[in-house]
Amino acid sequence: MNNKRQLLLGLDIGSSSIKASLVDAETGRCAASAFFPEHEAPIRAVKPGWAEQDPRQWWDNACLALRKALSDATASASEIAAIGISYQMHGLVCVDEQQRVLRDSIIWCDSRAVPLGERAAQALGHDVCLERLLNLPGNFTASKLAWVKENEPDVFGRIHKVMLPGDYIAMRLSGEIGTTVSGLSEGMFWDFKNQQPAQFLLDYYGIPASMLATVVPTFGIQAQVSQAISDELGIPAGTPISYRAGDQPNNALSLAVLEPGEVAATAGTSGVVYGVLGEVNRDPLSRVNTFAHVNHKRDLTRLGVLLCINGTGILNAWMRRNVAPDLSYDQINDLCATVPVGSQGMTVIPFGNGAERVLENRDTGCSVHGLDFNHHTRAHLLRAAQEGIVFSFAYGMDIMREMGMDISRIHAGNANMFLSPVFRETLAGVSGATIELMDTDGSIGAARGAGMGCGIYKDAREAFAPLQRLAVIEPDVSRHDEYQCAYQRWRNCLQQALNQQQQ
Repeated sequence: MNNKRQLLLGLDIGSSSIKASLVDAETGRCAASAFFPEHEAPIRAVKPGWAEQDPRQWWDNACLALRKALSDATASASEIAAIGISYQMHGLVCVDEQQRVLRDSIIWCDSRAVPLGERAAQALGHDVCLERLLNLPGNFTASKLAWVKENEPDVFGRIHKVMLPGDYIAMRLSGEIGTTVSGLSEGMFWDFKNQQPAQFLLDYYGIPASMLATVVPTFGIQAQVSQAISDELGIPAGTPISYRAGDQPNNALSLAVLEPGEVAATAGTSGVVYGVLGEVNRDPLSRVNTFAHVNHKRDLTRLGVLLCINGTGILNAWMRRNVAPDLSYDQINDLCATVPVGSQGMTVIPFGNGAERVLENRDTGCSVHGLDFNHHTRAHLLRAAQEGIVFSFAYGMDIMREMGMDISRIHAGNANMFLSPVFRETLAGVSGATIELMDTDGSIGAARGAGMGCGIYKDAREAFAPLQRLAVIEPDVSRHDEYQCAYQRWRNCLQQALNQQQQ
């Protein structure tokens, strides 16, 4: 490295806010982070189930976040040596030949394209879709584009290229339009059998292959900052954009989860378990999704298996508002610890935030089982809720194990539900996996990824050497039977709820 300080810029394009982090390339430490807007960004919902955002607002907020981070770090934009981008997955951005946005982005949580994906799976065959896409077309980006074709033909006719949210930010920085194999796979645009864009699905939907962006490597010189953006932001023209990935693959990278058997987990409003698989496989019931991981290559299979649970932190937040409004989350966690494993017979099914993919898109609702008015207190209810969330993770991880994944170690950020000792000890106990809590986030991970992509770091080991491990939670083998008993009771209650729904 030369004597001039080199900063790595990581941008995390979320649906709530845009975060910018500056990482000192030499020390690997974060110099400053900032996010905009300060309050949650609006999501436009013209009809029930719709969710849209203006991509141009992402760009404006990214610029604001960058300027604030530079100010906080007492740094100059001229010190930025490379840029990495993390982004909300599955969004659809459409631009014309002048790179102008043609409509608001249909983002990840928009469900309008579900019927189109279901028809495609039926017409093409479930087995064919799973074999070639590793998922059903579902509500992913390709189906969203098909919706535009069917319902907004005037917009569709003017589309030059379609992109994911991170591709759009890279385009604004460079004027160049590209995407990655990982990005194409998350949009259902990648055929894993033939290792090329999924022409069979494009043909079914009537989408020209020319609408897809040029494939660039996940790590590498994808594009370079344009002179116009250099004049506007001060980043040197020619600065490489050298990494991009969807938020969940990037979260795994941020936690140094790259090899088969390694697992990353988050537990905010919803919860995600993301594990790396070393062979091509898929869940025949599509209860979990499989995408190309950030280090997937033609000659090195690295797939990310994604389990998403809608009813996680939102249940914990509901409990605080309605059961323990007088307590902080720390106090709730302390109260949970006064109750033994298994909540003395009380069980909570946490699925009160809509249909769950892990349940084959069924909606059981949230339910409480085994409540004894003469014995149980709110402490039992609070603990049973946290245990119920953990058991939903374990249920999904059982599916991942059926796919051949050996889950022995879980990496997580020290945030949200993982701040609860009961939550993390129960997860370690029921899964048998060691949990490592790390000090990082998505924008910092994207910055380190940029350092790998431009060659500042020779490999992931060097890039993530500064990653701090805050705590290690080992499974308590002395309580193995207690955890398994509580988990089996939870599974029995879940099966009862599913049976009642079918009646």
